[in-house]
Amino acid sequence: MAYWIDPVILLFALTLFLLMSGFPVAFVFAGVALFFALITDELGLHVLEMLPYRTYGIMGNVTLMAVPLFIFMGLILEKSKMAEGLLISMGKLFGRIRGGLAVSVVLVGAILAASTGIVGASVVMMSLIALPLMLKQNYSPALASGSIAASGTLGQLIPPSIVLIILGDQMHLSVGDLFKAAVVPGLILIGLYILYILIVSFLNKEVAPAIISDESYSVVLQEAIKEIIPPLLLIGVVLGSIFAGIASPTESAAIGVMGAVLLAVGKKSFSVEMLRYAAIETVKLTAMIFMILIGATAFSLVFNELGGGDMAMEFFAGDMADKWMFILIAMLVIFILGFFIDFIEIAFVVVPILVPIVASFGIDPVWFAILIAMNLQASFLTPPFGFALFYLKGAAGDKVTTAAIYKGVIPFIILQLAALLIIVLFPDLIYLLGK
Repeated sequence: MAYWIDPVILLFALTLFLLMSGFPVAFVFAGVALFFALITDELGLHVLEMLPYRTYGIMGNVTLMAVPLFIFMGLILEKSKMAEGLLISMGKLFGRIRGGLAVSVVLVGAILAASTGIVGASVVMMSLIALPLMLKQNYSPALASGSIAASGTLGQLIPPSIVLIILGDQMHLSVGDLFKAAVVPGLILIGLYILYILIVSFLNKEVAPAIISDESYSVVLQEAIKEIIPPLLLIGVVLGSIFAGIASPTESAAIGVMGAVLLAVGKKSFSVEMLRYAAIETVKLTAMIFMILIGATAFSLVFNELGGGDMAMEFFAGDMADKWMFILIAMLVIFILGFFIDFIEIAFVVVPILVPIVASFGIDPVWFAILIAMNLQASFLTPPFGFALFYLKGAAGDKVTTAAIYKGVIPFIILQLAALLIIVLFPDLIYLLGK
């Protein structure tokens, strides 16, 4: 078949159109790859002969084995009522200062990110528990919903993050190195969120009023410490074993699963039904991720055979000799794609195209991976298709309007871009915990 337009451009255009139409992601990638293999004379179906070998390699990948384990760990913690106890105790602890409830949401979001890493679960839990309390205390619906959505997405960056595991696999990097490098950017983001909330609350008393309580502060502090210590111990064991080089991310994920089960037993919330729920949901989520990966692999085979990889190399290396221009364009493309498609598709399709170009410019791949992770985190908040916005609206119902949610997340998107800029300008910050 003769093409009026370059087939690589047609390939991407058709893929984006089908994704925007709501077709299942994995089948879009695989279907478009099969379609172009069939209609292109130079290719034919033989271009997909390597797919079974690639699929076998994906299924036998030890790094990706950590994905279902961390998902399982997060689901066990979600059902153990740990988040509920954390939110209530932290809300009492910080509620006496203006913006205190929103600050407690950010801190709980950070703890949930480091212990569960599942964005949907974190946002839904905080929407059900914290949002009604914040609205009852006359918090601005925009600030309340914005802080919940933004805090829930911290799981994209703060280790153990599924995004970092996938990026490590796609960019052929050590997941342990990525986990270590993501800690400081995560802390910068948390600091920016809290600073913003405190400044806004200070400037406008009605946005986030303080809560007056008769309860003894020492009692509140003791309750908060009891709720915080168990998840912090679990985080310390999981991440500490990786950072110390004692265990691989996959092995530490297995330790995390055991720790999550013990925490659930300690809270007297463990049951066979909980185990069954976590197992079934883990299989569903893992199957979805791996189906997308297999579809994306088929897509990349056809994309490279059509000359897409060479076109990308020529564009970035020939048309722009400056590595900073490449970084700017790459970040901009990922940010814009985040408005329309999920982080998994971006990680599996766009990132492999960028990897050889990163190497050709001599860019630090760990630093570049952290920039991508921070950028992908913003994709969860960007209207109209930010997943955190859907989770929040679905859990909140009529408590907040869609307009209030959009208004609330915009400052946090700006803060995420500010954090990204800080890491761009000061790349050594990611190595504060060592290389």
